[in-house]
Parts: sequence; C-alpha cells; structure tokens
Amino acid sequence: MCNIKHICIVFFVTISTVAQSKFESFLTPSDTLNLPRRNAVIISESSTMGLSLLGLNQLWYADYPRSKFHTLNDADEWLQMDKVGHVFSSYQIGRAGANILNWSGVSKKNQLVYGSTLGFTFLTAVEVFDGFSEEWGFSWSDMAANAAGTGLYVGQELLWEEQRITLKYSFHQTKYAPQRPDKLGEGFIEEMLKDYNGQTYWLSANVHSFFKESQIPKWLNVAIGYGADGMLTGKSETVNNLIISHQRKRQFYLSLDVDLSRIETKSHVLKSIFEVFNVIKVPFPTVELDDRGVLKVHPVYF
Repeated sequence: MCNIKHICIVFFVTISTVAQSKFESFLTPSDTLNLPRRNAVIISESSTMGLSLLGLNQLWYADYPRSKFHTLNDADEWLQMDKVGHVFSSYQIGRAGANILNWSGVSKKNQLVYGSTLGFTFLTAVEVFDGFSEEWGFSWSDMAANAAGTGLYVGQELLWEEQRITLKYSFHQTKYAPQRPDKLGEGFIEEMLKDYNGQTYWLSANVHSFFKESQIPKWLNVAIGYGADGMLTGKSETVNNLIISHQRKRQFYLSLDVDLSRIETKSHVLKSIFEVFNVIKVPFPTVELDDRGVLKVHPVYF
C-alpha cells in the first residue's frame, strides 16, 4: 500500500522534537532522569499516536469499504519502493522516539526499548487497520520492512552506540504523476508523498565515524540510493483497458551527503533543527546505474 501516511507521520513526529520550546535550556538534554519531562513525553506521545490513529481512521479508512480481517501479499508491487518506504518510516520514527527520551534523561536501555520501537509499534497498528480495509490488507512484508527499520536503529546503537548509517529521502517530480494523479498525486506535495517514481531512499554512511583518526570532515557522508522508474501501477497491468507500456526499472545511486547532526554548534536550537532536516538527502553530483546496465551522471540529483 502507498506509504503517504507513513512519510507524513515521520515528518510530524520528527518536527515535534524541536517544537518543545524556544529556549536553549529547555532543549538541552537532561543528564539524569527528569521526571516532569519524561511524564510530558509519555503523555504527549500517547496522545499524538492515539489522535493520529483516530484521524487516519476517520480521514483515510472511512472512505473505503471495511471487511473482515485479511492478509495481502503485496511484496512484488512497486518494485519494492513501498517496502523501502516502510523501512525509512520505522527507522525515523524510532530515531525521533529515542531522541525525545534522551532529552528527558531516560536511560539508554529504556531509550531503545520504549523509544526506538515507537515506529514499529505505531506502524503495526496502521497495518491492523489495513487488515480490516477491503482496499488493502495486513501485509507481512510490510511488517518485515517495519522490523528492518527498527532493527537498523537498534543494531547500530548496540554495536557502535551511535548512528553511523542513517536512512534519508529525496524527491524529484516525474512525468508519471500527471498520467495517474489519483494514484501518484496531483501537485508537488501530493506527488512527493505518492509518486514512487520520483522518490529515492538512501543509506547514508558517515565516513569519519568509521575512520576516526582521519582528517575527513565529521559531517561528510557517502550515500547509496535506491529508486525506481516507469511505474503507473503496483504491477505490470492494464488500467482502464489501457496497456501500460512504460518500461519499469530499478535504479541505484552513489553520491555524497552531509550528516547535519554532526555539524558542530553550541546552539541546541540549531542542533534540533539539524536533526529534523537530517531526514533529507542533501543534493550532490550523483552516479546512477539502472538494472539494464545504463550508467548516467547527474551534476546535481534530488
């Protein structure tokens, strides 16, 4: 199923980490457990997630027929772009959840148990909603992708106690959305969320964290991206008796990136802003290779 809901949730949850206060002292993470902060986090997260699920139920699922709970095997749709989107969403929501608990002085163990699993927990609830919707269904491949996103965050914290490899997102408009605006979006905002042809997901690795004795800038990353093109439907099929003739292909990218969270600053406001925008891949010259062996070089790629 389209991951428009998940990307919206990622940005909403992430931005909430900055909106706590305008003051530096308030944004400074607590060295020890701060009970008022922790309680505020628990209440605000519970309320936010509850209201989000209620809103999704009323504004999204209410427009589609309900059904008995059922599963759906959609692992072969959209050249797996939707699955990568699930990995991204679970990772970023979990990252935001752990960062908020860190701000309140919660122990590292509890950050991992209750914060980093926030994405998996929330997306599981969304998947259950899908299971009762005739339009979609509970997808085990979606669940596996959600688990992978959470695992990427937790695994790095256990192995390195830092996020050396982050998941990022970029987007450019394509010619496909105007052909099926109902599925791929109409206008930049909708297309950014729904047009898989223009989305790219990146594994962005911080070079200095792997070579700590080097003179490489601490903020410099190398990024490997995945995208797809030529998709008007989830699978190769007909739409309104029109045969889809576009050639679907996978695309792989190699580029540089900037880890905004590693830019040194004493301002906790700036640090929080950098954390928010660190979900977006910084445009750089990029090499592209598709699954047909065609190589391209982009002076700047979004």
